Amino acid sequence: MSERFFAPCPRGLEAALATELAALRATGIVPGEGGVAFEGGIDLSYHVNLESRIASRILWRVGSAGYRNERDLYAFVHGIDWPRYFKAERTLRVDISATRSPLASLEFATLRTKDAICDRFRDACGTRPSIDKRTPDVRVHAYLTERDATIYLDTSGEPLFKRGYRRDAEDAPLRENLAAGLLALAQWHSARPLLDPMCGSGTIVAEAAQIAADRAPGLSRTFGFQKLAWYDGPTWQRIRQRARDRVRAAPDAISLFASDIAPAAIARTASTLRAANVDGFVRVEAADALARSAPAREGLLLANPPYGVRLADAEQLAALYPKLGDALKRHFTGWTAGFFTGDLRLAKLMGLKPERRIPLWNGAIECRLFLFRIVAGAMRR
Repeated sequence: MSERFFAPCPRGLEAALATELAALRATGIVPGEGGVAFEGGIDLSYHVNLESRIASRILWRVGSAGYRNERDLYAFVHGIDWPRYFKAERTLRVDISATRSPLASLEFATLRTKDAICDRFRDACGTRPSIDKRTPDVRVHAYLTERDATIYLDTSGEPLFKRGYRRDAEDAPLRENLAAGLLALAQWHSARPLLDPMCGSGTIVAEAAQIAADRAPGLSRTFGFQKLAWYDGPTWQRIRQRARDRVRAAPDAISLFASDIAPAAIARTASTLRAANVDGFVRVEAADALARSAPAREGLLLANPPYGVRLADAEQLAALYPKLGDALKRHFTGWTAGFFTGDLRLAKLMGLKPERRIPLWNGAIECRLFLFRIVAGAMRR
């Protein structure tokens, strides 16, 4: 039986996620703002949770209906056969998001949705789930529009960008699924050399190395579907074992490179790669991005340079970007250079004309992925 799902993702990566879902044999794929709807058998959620590098979650649609007020919402949610989906012993969390909803309070709507689920359990089983907002077994998501309410069960649990290898606690790290999306938008493939000359904590090269190793991004974590009533343990173990069996060993000739001028960044990147079980795929070294040479004749340079929030930071970056443009011309002819940044001045200040400028969002920050083809001769604006 075909089920309906929705996969949220960072805004700007919807088309890349749709392509990924098609490769995973999803059907009925419909990209929207902030995610992609798709269809498939219930076991497809096993595969997509395990294999998707770009999705943030995999939400299973369990019902949709029109509503006008909180009473309608309660009646609709209460009418869903919740004991069919999970046991009363599981802990529960409910989240609601809305676009132009007529309800006065989403907090009250969340409370009524939670009450409807718990009352249905009490009516059917004589007991009800406990609420756990921090580490629930089961997460229910409701999405309200002006007229319709749609209810989803979260099959992922923790967000899918939490691969299990991150060890640092930076203030604003580049999330793993966003890094994977940048690689997809830059049309990188594992046979092509890749360099991140401002590697920070190493997220970009860690994601690239997992692709090169054909290592499923969810191989080292657990998922929300393991707490649902239809979970089939033997089927899941077979799917995960097939993913384990296809993981490649590190190559003799390394084509992934990471560098940074800060020793702490080098240490963080090395730690990230070890935790991700791909340290043999990447060469990590200390180097100044303005002075280092290209590690191959051609390839993709992809970086997430700092972008200033404070005035002093912005002024320092305004001085850095022209030097970075000159360094690319000197050392990286024949390469494609990609910079993901929230500083929309980057291309202009570098003095280079981007081949593509792709709008993206890093949380609430509007960003761009600027892609430059570095050629000999003049490419200034």
